[in-house]
Amino acid sequence: MKRFLVPVLALLAIAGGLSACASEDADSGGSEASFNDADVTFVQGMIPHHEQAIEMARLATTRAESPEVKDLAARIEEAQGPEIEKMRRWLEEWNAPETSSADDDMGGMDHGGGSDDEAAGPGMMTAEDMDELRAADGAEFDKMFLTMMVEHHEGAVEMAETERQNGQNADAKKLAGEIIETQEAEIEEMTGLLNGSN
Repeated sequence: MKRFLVPVLALLAIAGGLSACASEDADSGGSEASFNDADVTFVQGMIPHHEQAIEMARLATTRAESPEVKDLAARIEEAQGPEIEKMRRWLEEWNAPETSSADDDMGGMDHGGGSDDEAAGPGMMTAEDMDELRAADGAEFDKMFLTMMVEHHEGAVEMAETERQNGQNADAKKLAGEIIETQEAEIEEMTGLLNGSN
């Protein structure tokens, strides 16, 4: 009897170990892959938000006068470009579209303080705002860029705070934390530049 008992116990031990490993793998994979509606909304909103920030930053290359503004704009573009690509990959993995069905309904909402077209998120500039920025140059551009970008960053921080509170996906929540840290520091930097230019 003992002769059969040992192999059986050994098999049970192996099976138990494999089951524990499988459970750990499932837990870790599930944690990384899981997401909810708040994650999707955050990413769908942050992609166009980042795209507009990059558009504003690129204008600074030819229109800004201050080296500090040009340096800041380059850093914004360098940081937010890869984040856009990362967020697009997440939407593909989640089988979610890049734009939400609510975007059409939000077309008339104005978060940017200008005309009511194309302002569809916290801190987003309207088409009118962007036209004014494109028309500016030199010191006038610097002041307008910094003022608009402070508002833009504040909107991004607001969106990221919502994601940290309501999101489920670990990677998306981590990105939200990084956005808050980076953009709050840049808001402080831009406020200092604005105060120095007065």
